[in-house]
Amino acid sequence: MRGTGTERLRQTGPMLVTVDLFSALIDSRTGGSAALARITGADGGRLYDRWDAANKASQRDEPAWIPFAEHSRRALAATYADLGVDRDATADSVALLDSVGDWPLWPDVPEGLSALSRLGPVGVLSNVDDAVFARTRVAPLVGSLLDPAAVLTSERLGAYKPAAGIYRRAVELAGGRLTHVATSARDVRGALAAGIDVVRLRRPGHTLDPDGGTPRREAADLPEVAGLLR
Repeated sequence: MRGTGTERLRQTGPMLVTVDLFSALIDSRTGGSAALARITGADGGRLYDRWDAANKASQRDEPAWIPFAEHSRRALAATYADLGVDRDATADSVALLDSVGDWPLWPDVPEGLSALSRLGPVGVLSNVDDAVFARTRVAPLVGSLLDPAAVLTSERLGAYKPAAGIYRRAVELAGGRLTHVATSARDVRGALAAGIDVVRLRRPGHTLDPDGGTPRREAADLPEVAGLLR
């Protein structure tokens, strides 16, 4: 889908609310750590943290768009090299991304997305390939709680957070009316730097970048986000 979707999602009407996928909706560290432990038989949490940091660095530093799956493979190869793990990073990266359907949602997600959807259209803004998104537990909510046209992946938008381009493209597709619900420090920082209206959703394991700005609205869960936007 990269480079498609040039038409705006809507010209008028209620604001689109997008939510980050792998921090705000999915407990990715729990799911990814369990998967890596199962795949390798090693300390999944340690592997996940190193892989996640390398994956984000690859997305930030690669000048051209490449698939999320390739960032994932490169990051796992670097992690294995750094930790002296003698395994096939390509095969293990495929297995890791195949496992995302097992990664749990945060407990408040069904109720919170339902509350948000009563206010207007709700979507996802995420650094992910379309095929990977389709495997997640969020994907079945598209069409009921999430607007199908508002699944805004890095593949569709041709950019990765925290680059300003992905946020600006999302706003363009939303017809200029968008609020983003962000959890990770880089997502909050990137959205604020791009001039996007941001609600920070607090999740365990995530803290703000002290140099990245502070959103004027914060919430402990998605139902509280809906209350703030109501």
